[in-house]
Amino acid sequence: MSEDYPQDQLDFEERFATDQACREYLEELRWSEGFVCPRCQGTKAWRDGRGRQMCAGCLYPVSATTGTIFQDTRKPLRLWFRAAWHVTSQKHGASALGLQRVLGLGGYLTAWSWLHKLRRAMVRPKRDTLSGMVEVDETYVGGMAEGKRGRGADHKALVVIAAEENGKGIGRIRMSRVADASAASLEGFVQSAVAPGSRIHTDGWDGYGGLSALGYAHELSVLRDLDCSAPATLLPRVHRVAALLKRWLLGTHQGAVRPDHLDYYLDEYTFRFNRRTSRSRGKLVYRLIQQAVQVEPSPYKQMVGGKPLSTLSPQPVGGTVVN
Repeated sequence: MSEDYPQDQLDFEERFATDQACREYLEELRWSEGFVCPRCQGTKAWRDGRGRQMCAGCLYPVSATTGTIFQDTRKPLRLWFRAAWHVTSQKHGASALGLQRVLGLGGYLTAWSWLHKLRRAMVRPKRDTLSGMVEVDETYVGGMAEGKRGRGADHKALVVIAAEENGKGIGRIRMSRVADASAASLEGFVQSAVAPGSRIHTDGWDGYGGLSALGYAHELSVLRDLDCSAPATLLPRVHRVAALLKRWLLGTHQGAVRPDHLDYYLDEYTFRFNRRTSRSRGKLVYRLIQQAVQVEPSPYKQMVGGKPLSTLSPQPVGGTVVN
């Protein structure tokens, strides 16, 4: 299937006015090279009376939404498509309250769970790794808290960032929360995010000391007796990304990000940043829905970890309200 997407909001509303149109679009995205049964891998099927694909091999009925983030939804698919359009059309992202108002959803928790399911679709399975010259450094995400500063700071989440050099600008980025600033955590992130043979630029932290042995050309800048602005000067791209990330979390989400959900907000920010030059909102919707049919279902109870609903109310962590 070629990249087929709406050109503007009017085109979007006309194309996806019915659930049947949305379902057919999902089928085209999911089985662009022909039907494949998720149970037996069979490639022949017929459509049953409920509009599902019935596998000719094992007689397993397969809906276009089976095994995707849309599985078991009780809401119209056209409402899901509108949610995807809203999320991608907002320059700085969408909040659960905003999505609830726009779609007229009955409850905040429905909007919250929809956003988190869409965020899970913002990471393309088997996505390409970064390459070329890549800056890598860490930052702490959280409010102003008393205690240690720098690596090992208390009450904050440690996020490691990789940013490609693109001339004087920034190319693609990758981000991930890590347990600590040890070599196991930092080098593991680099291996997952950056192609072997790339040049990695870091500071002199020991946690990056083994990168050369892992097949990377390691360039380091050691800070000694320099002023506090030196890290941002020596590694300007990752520090720029870190500053924009924190501004986004505080601006769009008012700091309302639970620590155990931070990974998915990092995925959303990465999705937006890497597509920041796209002039077509329709293409962003296409990419999001295309990836949504490749991502496994995320039931609500799984997302909240079996916690009671009361725990979703804002809770302060490190001086910043997180949710």
